[in-house]
Amino acid sequence: MATAVLKAHYDGEHIVLDEPFKLATNASLLVTVVAPDAERSAWANLASEGLARAYGPDEPEYSASDLKPQ
Repeated sequence: MATAVLKAHYDGEHIVLDEPFKLATNASLLVTVVAPDAERSAWANLASEGLARAYGPDEPEYSASDLKPQ
């Protein structure tokens, strides 16, 4: 069986697939628990702030002619 990424959720008792998918009995699964949306948003905001500082309005525009071969 090919590897597949499936969305699912925990209903308080079981892990439930969000869409139907045929699985063989006793198929091996890897489960990744994703951080809650609030935590993910906080990390995304932190990353955006860092990028804004690194590439702010005072950052010069570079063109392909500014690149130097190594």
